Amino acid sequence: MPRIHVGVGGWTFEPWRDNFYPAGLPHSRELHYASRQLTAIEVNGTFYSTFKPDTFAKWRDETPDGFVFSLKAHRFTTHRKDLGTAQEGVDRFTGSGIAQLGDKLGPLVWQFMPTKRFVAEEVESFLKLLPREVEGRPLRHVLDVRHESFATEEYLELLARHGCTTVYTDSPKFPAIPHAKSELAYLRLMRSEADCATGYAPEALRPWVEGAKEWAEMGEANEAFVYFINGAKERAPAAAMEFLKQLG
Repeated sequence: MPRIHVGVGGWTFEPWRDNFYPAGLPHSRELHYASRQLTAIEVNGTFYSTFKPDTFAKWRDETPDGFVFSLKAHRFTTHRKDLGTAQEGVDRFTGSGIAQLGDKLGPLVWQFMPTKRFVAEEVESFLKLLPREVEGRPLRHVLDVRHESFATEEYLELLARHGCTTVYTDSPKFPAIPHAKSELAYLRLMRSEADCATGYAPEALRPWVEGAKEWAEMGEANEAFVYFINGAKERAPAAAMEFLKQLG
């Protein structure tokens, strides 16, 4: 289903070289291989470093048609006392060359500090800083909030007014906040278990798969991104591939 994108966080991870990537695969070919087993990748490197336009163009050219990258915005933008002061960081990130990804540019993810509490005026000030396009490419924004104080209708109403969405997290550490007011669903599934070959047992994945299908079928513009991240990270690719298998 082209409006359901499934993948993992990043593609460079040592344990994947003995249970996901073929033995002897050059490290330079890992993105090429991963992008043909999965349909999306959430890039974590952009959270820590600033990349050049040529890098984004290289990723675009190494991956097949229909593949999509979600990009985590640089932490400089969100790891601050006052989110309303983030204009410089927002502009630096969105102007770093991400438009070179072309049609493979997926949602931008803005990760807040776990200690950042919900303050409506501050969050709205931040949402007003987020651009709607870059170099003619429309931008979609997702907030990854980690404090339970965000689990409120007021937060969801704010997001709806600004055309943004929030991460729905399956994790014992962070709040799970559903947001049916957006056409974009963004899931981070973080409970993979090392002793399960597919991270999540197939029967445990089934409700997530059916939920993603139902979401996509509810509207022609509805779209879902599903990422297997953290938990037993070595199992993430297998979990994503099992999810794709169940999608059919």
